[in-house]
Amino acid sequence: MNSAEKAAALRQLHTDPELLVLVNVWDAVSARVVAAEPRTRALATAGHSVAASFGYGDGEQVPLDLALTMVGRIVVAAGDLPVTADLDGGFGDAGETVRRAVGVGVVGANVEDQLLPLAESVAKVEAVVAAGEAEGVPFVLNARTDAFVRGGDRPREVVLADAAERGRAYLEAGATSVFVPGPLDEDAVQQLVEAFGPQRLSVIGFPGVPPQARLAELGVARITYGPLTQRVALTALQDATRGIYAGGGIPEGTRDLN
Repeated sequence: MNSAEKAAALRQLHTDPELLVLVNVWDAVSARVVAAEPRTRALATAGHSVAASFGYGDGEQVPLDLALTMVGRIVVAAGDLPVTADLDGGFGDAGETVRRAVGVGVVGANVEDQLLPLAESVAKVEAVVAAGEAEGVPFVLNARTDAFVRGGDRPREVVLADAAERGRAYLEAGATSVFVPGPLDEDAVQQLVEAFGPQRLSVIGFPGVPPQARLAELGVARITYGPLTQRVALTALQDATRGIYAGGGIPEGTRDLN
């Protein structure tokens, strides 16, 4: 499949009534492991995890060239599966960053609003959509609003209203879906689905978020797991290290997945 075909497939996965479940990856080997699972329909990178694999902190601290090199390797490892990348806030020029991401085979992305003024955030969405069109790819933008993660001590109803207003504006500007990371309970999910429409809301699988089956019933488009999947892998490594130092060996059942 070429990039345009992959983008169309990824867009269809967002609009289908079945919940799109994406297990985030951060390098070529994690991509190969997840891609090999029969139920995997697309791959999503975790920006935090990619940065951590190079020794950088989250939040565009990793050089863009370095991050895109890794994302390109993930695209190769994914084969015919579409890849959507976490591009943080766009690294200063969201349109140009998306153009470069498309160049390494990416067909969708998360781009954060970082709670910039709404007009600036809408312009960023428009730039991303235009960049995809210019490259001949129906780019799948999962426009992220940081209304919850940067909400501070604002009342919950104010944060929800802000997320709803921003998300509607991003959809009108051409985003495929709206990513609202945060510990969303069922009531918050329902309100956001009502604000955006079915198959438009994307969430992260934090503790407290409704289970996948319920999210599907509520009309959520997509769930991802961000840096949590890398934490699972590193926890297993730490546990194995402690076991080895305690006189043990490699845990039974360890599989050769490389």
